[in-house]
Order: sequence, then C-alpha cells, then structure tokens
Amino acid sequence: MPTSTYSFRDRWHVDAPPERVREVLVDVERYVEWWPQVVAVGYLGEGRGLVLCRSALPYTLQLVLTEVLNRPDVLEVGVDGDLEGTVRFELRPEGEGTRLDFAQDVVVPGLLGALSRVARPVLTWNHDRMMRGCVEGLAARLA
Repeated sequence: MPTSTYSFRDRWHVDAPPERVREVLVDVERYVEWWPQVVAVGYLGEGRGLVLCRSALPYTLQLVLTEVLNRPDVLEVGVDGDLEGTVRFELRPEGEGTRLDFAQDVVVPGLLGALSRVARPVLTWNHDRMMRGCVEGLAARLA
C-alpha cells in the first residue's frame, strides 16, 4: 500500500516556565479542554492513549500515542494509527517563559497515504491549523 511522509518543525514561545508547560503537555487526558482540534482522548494503559484529532478537514485522525521519552526538557511519543512515527516537544527556558520546539516525523499509510500525495498542500495547511490551535490553546491554558 502506498505511503507518504511528512516532517514538521515549529518553534514557539510560551509565557510560562518550562515546568508548568510540561505539566500541561504530559496531561494528555485533558487535551480536549484546551486544544480545540483534539476531540476525544482515551486511556489505553500506562504511557499509552488514544487521541482523536479533527482540524479543518472533515476527517478525524485516530492516533495511538505511546510514551517514548519523558524528561523534564524532552517529551516524545510514538504514533500509530492513521499516522505512524514520532512527535517530540523540547522545552527550554527563554526569558520569563519557555521556548517550545515541536518536531513531528510521520508516515501516512494506506488510502490516506495515497490521497496525501496529491493533497499534500491541503493536508499541510490542515496540520498548520491544528498546531496553531495547540499553541494558542496552550497559551490560554497557562495564562
């Protein structure tokens, strides 16, 4: 079955110390409270959860997240489901707040992967909206 790969990088500043930012990011079960594009979360066991995401396009991604790295300065999860790969947040003190570096490297398998070859600009735009929702929601949660 065809696949398509995506690598995304973002850097944001959040007006809260790294410890507070980390507390919010590790509490995946509460993402639905502050990240508009996360529509549901389910607990699958220690270090694992199901996350349903829907951005602007009429498609809900089903993702199983598995903790890979959980350090004070780095959070990384493995992703399986509609996307396969990794998502990583690096937290660094920056002034009175936190510099948050985001990295996502995923393969899109199956039919969605085949479609993404022709719809890449639209899917990238959709991802950008999702991540804008993340940083804006995170900032509001920490305010």
